[in-house]
Amino acid sequence: MKLREQIINHYINAYNNFDVDGMVANMDPLIKFENMSNGKVNMTLNGLPAFIEQAEQAKAMFISRQQTIKSFKQTANQTEIDIVYHAVLAIDLPNGMKKGDELNLTGKSIFKFVGDKISELTDIS
Repeated sequence: MKLREQIINHYINAYNNFDVDGMVANMDPLIKFENMSNGKVNMTLNGLPAFIEQAEQAKAMFISRQQTIKSFKQTANQTEIDIVYHAVLAIDLPNGMKKGDELNLTGKSIFKFVGDKISELTDIS
């Protein structure tokens, strides 16, 4: 369980530093990623190449971004973290948000593991 927390902390630190290589260092090549907002899945990615492509594109959207872990909940093959998220936009978004606007969200991420590799990641806000 401690190893999972270290892997997740490494992922979050890499995310906060726009380090895609660090983000994927402990991911299974067949990673499944889902993003959920307001109870609906708005993105599903399958496989490391798709995850890397999306992560590289997302870097251009933010001047800064910071996920802070508030808690860990462990079960047999998954770890759930509660997070606080703060970001500053680098571009205008289709939803009306403008460059320089701040995002402040709370949410959670669910990491599923196969051995010491992240096999599924679901972000929920």
